[in-house]
Amino acid sequence: MIKSFFKGVVIGIANIVPGVSGGTMMVSMGIYDKLIHCITHLFSEFKKSVLFLLPIAVGMLAAIAGSSFGLTYLFENFPIQTNLLFVGLILGGLPAIWKKVKGNGIKTGHLAACILFFALVVGMAVMGESEGQAADLSFGVVNVIKLVGVGVITSATMVIPGVSGSMVLMLMGFYYPVLNAVKDFFTALAAFDMDGIITGCGILIPFGIGVVAGIFGIAKLVEIIFEKFPLYAYWGIIGLIVSSPIAILLMGTFPALTALSALTGVVALAAGIVIAMKLGE
Repeated sequence: MIKSFFKGVVIGIANIVPGVSGGTMMVSMGIYDKLIHCITHLFSEFKKSVLFLLPIAVGMLAAIAGSSFGLTYLFENFPIQTNLLFVGLILGGLPAIWKKVKGNGIKTGHLAACILFFALVVGMAVMGESEGQAADLSFGVVNVIKLVGVGVITSATMVIPGVSGSMVLMLMGFYYPVLNAVKDFFTALAAFDMDGIITGCGILIPFGIGVVAGIFGIAKLVEIIFEKFPLYAYWGIIGLIVSSPIAILLMGTFPALTALSALTGVVALAAGIVIAMKLGE
């Protein structure tokens, strides 16, 4: 239960960071297949699915709430170490995925899937170097519908390994507005500021409805792909995992490298690899 909570924390943080994929973190920690199964069989295997999903969901929510306050500080003050920590978290899951394809013949289609998804992630990172114009989140019927749609798109990309939901949000101009809305909501909640709470609900509830709808929709599609084309799916994921560190480095802003930052960066990278491998056991 506690281990599942911390897996949720890692996934939640990953979903906040542009260029980092929550889906890749799920794969790295060895829970992707089971998580998709529990989502798609939530009602037919309700008790089993809830017991598995609940601590992960709580960890994700805790991480998203906390990250909205702390991530900006870490990336502003320790960008090299923070980015390399996430690179390590991603690369630490590669051995587990390699075991899924090891011993099977490599077909041209497998390599094509790997290259295709590698190019997709790197291409998105290149396009995502600049943020779109910040979206208007003032309350209104059009914006509510828009937020539901954005939630669907974002959650779908969060579930797919290698694709960064937060990067997609950034491309659409919703990243910082939504992140600030989360921060403002929890600040208002802590201060019992009813106006702030109501304002936050007007933004986060429709967005949350879209997120839930998107997760259920894409999870079924992913399950079908893994059932019918497992090797193609795993080779595609390998391409996504290998390309994700490149996407993080392309999306990040780094100061001049010093001996101390290089050393602590290597430590952070190693820590990320170890954490991913331990959580994936």
